[in-house]
Amino acid sequence: MISAPSLSGAALLIGLSLFLGFAYEDFFAHSNMRRPGGIRTFPILASAGGALYLLDPTHFLPFTAGLIVLGIWLAVFYRQHVGERDEEGEPNVGLVVPALNVHAYLLGPIALALPPWFAVGFTVIAVLLLTGREKLHALARRVDVDEVITAGEFLILTGIVLPLLPNEPVTTLTTITPRHAWLALVVVCSLSYASYLAQRYWDAAARGLWMAALGGLYSSTATTVVLARQARSDGAIRGNAQAGITLATAIMYLRILAIVAFFNWALAWQLAPWLVGLSLAGLVICALQYRFAQRPADAKAQETGQETGLRPTGGNPLELGPAVLFAFLFVVVSLVSN
Repeated sequence: MISAPSLSGAALLIGLSLFLGFAYEDFFAHSNMRRPGGIRTFPILASAGGALYLLDPTHFLPFTAGLIVLGIWLAVFYRQHVGERDEEGEPNVGLVVPALNVHAYLLGPIALALPPWFAVGFTVIAVLLLTGREKLHALARRVDVDEVITAGEFLILTGIVLPLLPNEPVTTLTTITPRHAWLALVVVCSLSYASYLAQRYWDAAARGLWMAALGGLYSSTATTVVLARQARSDGAIRGNAQAGITLATAIMYLRILAIVAFFNWALAWQLAPWLVGLSLAGLVICALQYRFAQRPADAKAQETGQETGLRPTGGNPLELGPAVLFAFLFVVVSLVSN
């Protein structure tokens, strides 16, 4: 049974609806088109939604009736104005305005019946999505179809396949379950995919040795191949390429340690001095190589500066091949040790 709303819940309702209304009016401040909603409408909608909810907090009949009335009114408004065009000549077919009005109405019962963090998060996310339109559209224009497909593949691996796999051993030869084996694959894919996204969409990563460091997380082998080719085609960056290859190898040891720690903290603790020692040795060698590398002329550096980093080209960002191999060896080692 839901307890009666407190004064703090009512204050939260008004405050969040005002916050949503301020963001709404500020976003549409430079538009000459009339849109329902704003600093007055949203508090009224939120208060109405909360009051109708309190009339029947069990079956929600008054609240549902109010939502239907609001939906009909918004549908009529949308149908009358869908043919209009904004300042840029685009048709007025966006659903942001109706969606935010419904959001304000739902905010009433949410603020009164649910924990405060849910109502705050519900509203803040809406405001961030509203005010971040330009950045989100710019990001959408940068992302091609292949990136969306890769993200879908990653979500299938982690959000669909992993939860569906049984968490019970299928043989007495090992205690590893199918979910454990798939989790090993997901861990490797997650490290590779996170590094790939940083390499592709973090501009700072394209300068200096950042790309080589991220390449060590993504694939130290691929990093070595790409930087070696760059060094062969341009002798002026050979010293930086050598330092980058060494850095990627040093990061690889930390990557191995992180994967081991995910599955066996005690074993990772035993391996940590050796793997961290190898990584530190690689970092020292990298620093010496970078310090004493021959620097190209300024013009040449500006001309080839963007080529010294590892920009992912082709291949599978999820590194499924190494991930499958790691999962296979994970099971084999368990069988042999048992």
